[in-house]
Amino acid sequence: MVDPRQVMNFRVQAQQLGRAEGALDDTAVLDIGVQETGPDGGRWALAVRGVDVTALSGEDLILLWSVRGAPHLYRRAEVAAVSAALEPFSDADAGKRIYDAAKPLKAAGIGILAALDEVATHMRAVVTEPTVKGVVSARLAEALPEPYLRFCRPCNATHLYEMPFRLAAVRAGLELQLGTSPPVLRRIPRFTRAVASGDRFDLIRAYLRLLGPATPKHVADYLDAPVKEVRARWPEDVVEVTVDGERRSLLAADEPALESADGTATCLLGPFDLFLQAKDRATLVPDAAHAKELWPVLGRPGAVLIDGALVGTWRARKSGNRMTVTVQPWQRLSEHRRKAVVDQAERLAAYRAVVLAGVEFSG
Repeated sequence: MVDPRQVMNFRVQAQQLGRAEGALDDTAVLDIGVQETGPDGGRWALAVRGVDVTALSGEDLILLWSVRGAPHLYRRAEVAAVSAALEPFSDADAGKRIYDAAKPLKAAGIGILAALDEVATHMRAVVTEPTVKGVVSARLAEALPEPYLRFCRPCNATHLYEMPFRLAAVRAGLELQLGTSPPVLRRIPRFTRAVASGDRFDLIRAYLRLLGPATPKHVADYLDAPVKEVRARWPEDVVEVTVDGERRSLLAADEPALESADGTATCLLGPFDLFLQAKDRATLVPDAAHAKELWPVLGRPGAVLIDGALVGTWRARKSGNRMTVTVQPWQRLSEHRRKAVVDQAERLAAYRAVVLAGVEFSG
């Protein structure tokens, strides 16, 4: 029997949260990808793991549409291995990952992987220079037949389905230009698709290493893949443990860390930080009301992590060059812990290049 607190401590340590300093090469979360969503996205996630993000550039990092079609940061030097790791396991898996776009393709007798390759071929032909997403989408709508397209009521126009568009981009050797909104796509210099990614970038192993112990369903939900596809590729070098009455797997090499992990750290996690992407949400936040507050349908807040436990949410409000952080604690915080949160808010303000006007604790 493994206590949920052990699981949380293990993940804090595995993900290097609270680390004083570190380099890209030894930052573990970049093996699975760091989601770049919102002002406190991928770069802030790296900063809370000790990386000096002020020195980073497009020569160091690459932004790709990857897991669940979301933009993620990776090490540029490893893009070929990453692209291999992102490949769907099968046609059925690819069909699940593109949601409702699969139905018209199947009805037309078009294989999903073949469809992604077709989209990728056209995308690469369009993107010969940095090109804004809307232009690429319009060109694809002109070039591809009906099973690839849908009518968009808000735009009053016909577009390619969104998920095939996003998942085909890496196959086309395209990256997202950092800091662009709307996104600008461009060719990845000297890109070649790798055949195999190796254990380091195997997404199932990476999930177990960073978000374990876990079940095949947890990993499948993270990838938007069918559970049977994940189960068929489940690592053999795992040990079974019980968490909250549920049998889960952990890489055998990580068992000592699970037993002895120290989760000491205070962090303001961004809304899409990997720590919050684990699919066993009841382990992260046992209280249903708190979970609803942390993961609303729209407008997610960040999470306050203190010593291996999520203890509240936070939001930042900016006015000019000043920022106020509002913290909603789920428990009474000691003066020592409040000061640690304020210190992290100062760090966030420095990251955003603004002045911290104050930290407000609600309750």
